[in-house]
Amino acid sequence: MTQPIQPRLTQVFRFVRASYADGVAELAYAFDQGEELIERVRFPAPPALTPERKHAFAAALKLLHLIAGISYYKAGVPPSIEVAYGPLDDATANLLDDLYLHGLAEFAYRNGLDLRGRIAFPRSGEPPGKVEAPALHLPKRTLVPIGGGKDSVVAAEAIKRIGGEATAVWVGNSPLIAACAERTGLPLLNIQRELAPGLFELNRLGAWNGHIPVTAVNSAILAVAAVLYGYDSIAFANERSASAATLEYEGQQVNHQWSKGYAFEQLLSDWLHTHVAADLDYCSLLRPFSELAITRAFAKHTPYFDVFSSCNRNFKILGPKPADRWCGQCPKCHFVFLALAPFLPKPRLLTIFGRNLLDDESQAAGFDALLEYHDHKPFECVGEGAEARAAMYALSQRPEWQEDALVARFRSEILPQLDVAQLALEPWLQPSSEHRVPKRLQAALAAIA
Repeated sequence: MTQPIQPRLTQVFRFVRASYADGVAELAYAFDQGEELIERVRFPAPPALTPERKHAFAAALKLLHLIAGISYYKAGVPPSIEVAYGPLDDATANLLDDLYLHGLAEFAYRNGLDLRGRIAFPRSGEPPGKVEAPALHLPKRTLVPIGGGKDSVVAAEAIKRIGGEATAVWVGNSPLIAACAERTGLPLLNIQRELAPGLFELNRLGAWNGHIPVTAVNSAILAVAAVLYGYDSIAFANERSASAATLEYEGQQVNHQWSKGYAFEQLLSDWLHTHVAADLDYCSLLRPFSELAITRAFAKHTPYFDVFSSCNRNFKILGPKPADRWCGQCPKCHFVFLALAPFLPKPRLLTIFGRNLLDDESQAAGFDALLEYHDHKPFECVGEGAEARAAMYALSQRPEWQEDALVARFRSEILPQLDVAQLALEPWLQPSSEHRVPKRLQAALAAIA
């Protein structure tokens, strides 16, 4: 019988192999010479791969193997990384080095680790030549990832509005996400990801644990799907606020949302163009917009009010779920409530959440963190502190909100310490010009603004 390993004492993390057959991708990993950890990703009703797409599919599958490994690597964080199929070209190694360092920055911060200088994917060392993948002449249609919250709804509806052909796609088996995807009226694609059971055993044996950049993993899964099913674009719904760091620690920016940020978007977009297909675009349709601009747009989509949820407690792998769609206690609930409040009639907002979070004094610490008042921004997918302050200031000027406990507290205690000139809502509603949205989809930006 194999002796159980001690994850934190392992010396090598190995990418063993990646294979695909009959709609199932198998991704195998191991620590030292221990038992293999095998993850499976299931693609429903897969078509046969055309000969011209086989090379691109193999490249996308290889990247998925390398990116999905982050879920397992973090269990031991050993000092050496080995890749069974040999050293990587510089562009691939650079992407992975950045992803593992910055995508695990919160994990490292919370566990008291410093990953700088520790993560080094093997590279060939050959001078980079000009790499350009061929065009695959992929059908002009878009995969729109659905997360169950307001952002992906806004992206899906914008593409529908310009008559774009699109499919609502999600990874996993959340009924909440499925209901939201169905409400879009788009064709549906549900991909299943099955983590290696051995990972949970490693956790029992004392593995390191914490946040991983799951958006990066889902992005790699969808790159495989785009080649397999035939889509020329993947349009996430990551806003510009996602690029803002949560905090800085010992000279390193720590961003809970790093794989939703613009830096990762650029890295992956460029890599797909050079390694997979010149005509496969990866972007965020909402990149030009702040969270407040997106909530303003979402406030017009009333058919989704009874199905959407941004409460992350609904989507945890383990642990209890809220009795309804909103726990009312977590940073996501706090932020979405606050961000929607300036754009919805108050009774409508209270109906969505089933309570008034801003008239509950026990929630003060949670909202303080959003405002970056005596605390840093929460480790969650929430907007910038300045956005939250602008939203709270807007409410503090409206009679229907002024008497609520936390708005009144903001007026009396926090507002006197702020520069009112920096609290205007309007600047947050203006789009930026920084994005990677392909020309075919750019008309959708006007549908959002």
